[in-house]
Amino acid sequence: MITALTNADLYQFTGDDLRYQHPLKGQVIYTPGIRHLAEAGNAYWLIDAIASYFGSPEMSRAMERDPRLRHMQFWKLTITNGSAVLVAEADADVAPFITQQIPFTDFPLPEVSIWAGFDGSHWTLYLPSEH
Repeated sequence: MITALTNADLYQFTGDDLRYQHPLKGQVIYTPGIRHLAEAGNAYWLIDAIASYFGSPEMSRAMERDPRLRHMQFWKLTITNGSAVLVAEADADVAPFITQQIPFTDFPLPEVSIWAGFDGSHWTLYLPSEH
């Protein structure tokens, strides 16, 4: 039985050592909370969208301009009327360094935040509650 994704579901994830490797971007791994978000929200596309930026010229230029991005990034998907905007920021007080318009989505939550941290080898995608 498939149940709808809720924020309460996501808050249950508080961190552990288990990680899943992205099948196309080996340097990107993600936590059980992110896996649950992708499965229950039918949103593996969201992991793919974020992972696609790592190693890109756009990401490299952003890291050159703001060295904080080499260690930590804050991603947010905001849904409005069946479309969405995915943004990535170095911090809440700076303009996004990535903005991607998504013309259609059936993602069940109005917004979700995903944090990305670099451990020297991998970028780990995780929920804020898993920090």
